[in-house]
Amino acid sequence: MFFESSNIVKRFGGIIALNGVSVKLKEGELVGLIGPNGSGKTTFINVVTGVYKPDSGSMYFLEKDITYLPVHKRCRLGIARTFQIPQPFNSMSLWDNIMVAGEFCGGLDEMFAKEVVKDLGLHGKIHEPAGKLSLVEKRLLELARAIVVRPKLLLIDEILAGLREAEVNRVASIITRLNEEKVTILWVEHRVHDLVKLAKRLIVFHFGKVIADGTPEIVLKEKDVIEAYLGRIA
Repeated sequence: MFFESSNIVKRFGGIIALNGVSVKLKEGELVGLIGPNGSGKTTFINVVTGVYKPDSGSMYFLEKDITYLPVHKRCRLGIARTFQIPQPFNSMSLWDNIMVAGEFCGGLDEMFAKEVVKDLGLHGKIHEPAGKLSLVEKRLLELARAIVVRPKLLLIDEILAGLREAEVNRVASIITRLNEEKVTILWVEHRVHDLVKLAKRLIVFHFGKVIADGTPEIVLKEKDVIEAYLGRIA
């Protein structure tokens, strides 16, 4: 199995954010992860990437036990992510932000990184302080920092939030191309109608549990999913 989590539990005080989450991902999949606010989606990404340690359960990536592996070691194995709220080093240039990401994950191929920056349309901003970038540019920087480390598994957290339709299409096409290049993607997104155009499979969280897992056509018609969203995606 490419990636597998088994019975992951994560508590914050008396709150159980993840309650026995088991997820399997195959190499090359593009899987959407959806659910109401507070259902545990971002917490799961943080557990997978090592930001949080689970209270119990296990995780394997490429047959390696990564349950308690530090963040930088997971990155060097090929796990990268974007953040729901862009988190650049605002006083540093766009290029230096990318350099930091590369060094953190074990080194940077500068030629490849420059190609990524150009491909994302950011080459004109390469010396611009990240704090002065627009929202879409900051989201593209998030994506660039993830791509330059050449991930095998990319976890995306609401990268479309706040973007205009043309910007949504642009970002979606970049992610689709990454997936076509065999990068496995787990994509958290509230814009479900945009997500289902690309994802062949959806996983649904509710109250820290997986309540559905399957094709969008089937999952979005399930009673538990409709009730979890109060009919908003029915």
